[in-house]
Amino acid sequence: MALRWYFDFVSPFAYLHWQQLKALPQFERIIPVPIALGAVLHHLGNLGPAEIPAKRRFTYRQVLWQAQQQGVPLRFPPGHPFNPLAALRLCLAAGATPASVDILFNWIWRDGHAADSAAALALPGAMLDVAHVAEAISAPDVKEQLRRNTDAAIAAGVFGVPTLSIDGELYWGNDAHALMQAVLADPDTVQGGELDRVDTLPVAVQRSR
Repeated sequence: MALRWYFDFVSPFAYLHWQQLKALPQFERIIPVPIALGAVLHHLGNLGPAEIPAKRRFTYRQVLWQAQQQGVPLRFPPGHPFNPLAALRLCLAAGATPASVDILFNWIWRDGHAADSAAALALPGAMLDVAHVAEAISAPDVKEQLRRNTDAAIAAGVFGVPTLSIDGELYWGNDAHALMQAVLADPDTVQGGELDRVDTLPVAVQRSR
């Protein structure tokens, strides 16, 4: 199984899902892939949930409820949504390892710190042995890697985060984790019968005036 996990630090649901992934027996085979969610949404012509007032209110309540249900501490950073590019690039500069993902998610979503600038990320940068955060996140190769990751995610059909790709099939959202577990245990879980039929259903849209 090829397992790739697409995420952006701006998403609290990605933080919660990361905690669930770490408990999977397949965790060591999962490749974390930092991507710029804003670029994905722009490509699709979509707004982020926090950009729609009523959806923002619901989303924040939902994610706090999910955190409580999972027993995971969650504290929002000073502002949200925030620009996550600095955190994403720092993660890549540190090798996008599970340890780097852990440190940055904990900094932002467990402890509630800002993560939108080199100055804000100085301490987690030191924890990641990145001596000069400003230089690291402005390095051309790091910026290019984030662009490549995001372009590859778009090409793969990713439409949101967190998304786990299991042999190219996409499973989206912290609340879909049980489905991901089922598919990891048995890939035939989502094949056959009605599951095959719905893949070929025509789109029937009626627009009201």
